[in-house]
Amino acid sequence: MALPKTDQKKTLHRKLAKGSGAQEVYRILRQEILTLEIPPGRFLDENQIAERFNLSRSPVREALIRLTGDGLVISPSNRTNQIAPLDISLFPKYIESLDVTQRMINRLAAQLRTDTDIEKMIACQEAYQEAVKPNNYLAMSEANKAYHMAIAEASKNPYVTQFYRRLLDEGQRMLHLHFEYLMEVERDNINVDEHSKMTQSIIDQDVELAEKIAHEHVCLFRDRFLRFLQRNFMEGFSTHTL
Repeated sequence: MALPKTDQKKTLHRKLAKGSGAQEVYRILRQEILTLEIPPGRFLDENQIAERFNLSRSPVREALIRLTGDGLVISPSNRTNQIAPLDISLFPKYIESLDVTQRMINRLAAQLRTDTDIEKMIACQEAYQEAVKPNNYLAMSEANKAYHMAIAEASKNPYVTQFYRRLLDEGQRMLHLHFEYLMEVERDNINVDEHSKMTQSIIDQDVELAEKIAHEHVCLFRDRFLRFLQRNFMEGFSTHTL
């Protein structure tokens, strides 16, 4: 089963000014991976990337190392880099991990949040609400991640937060995959107040409610993504890799 082809512009020959370095290569490649402009499973050639950005291989290699740390690039061998696949057969395991981690994050945040944490959550929540209005899918997924990471930082546990960040990075690609379906078919079911309720439970330090809302939030994402798959792909999709 193949992914639907996208009509996004090709930017392989775009050049950057010298001196932009690894940070700019990382930023652009990350955006293209998250929006599926560079599809899951594609191999990356350091020489081609260096030529594209008019840079040496050193900053390119540094950018790829950072993307590997994000879980977006893998290295099947010492000489190759590959965009991390999206294996739909593992989706239940992904949801299981996200559910457990998000519930833990929210519980800890409700216990340990500070006034500064709350201010950041509210700011990120408002940014997400603004991104929904113009159907800016990348902005929506980035704002959604920023909101949940604000909660993670309030948990004061760097180990759980680091793992959670990797889960959210992978989730961004799945979000982008079905955003068009979500905005066209289920737009009326998108409730920006979902984050408001989560924030309020943390403000109130209601640990049990914060965990309950976190669980419901994961279930909502799971159900929407499964409806997208059922609508757009053949039966038996769970045995294939995106």
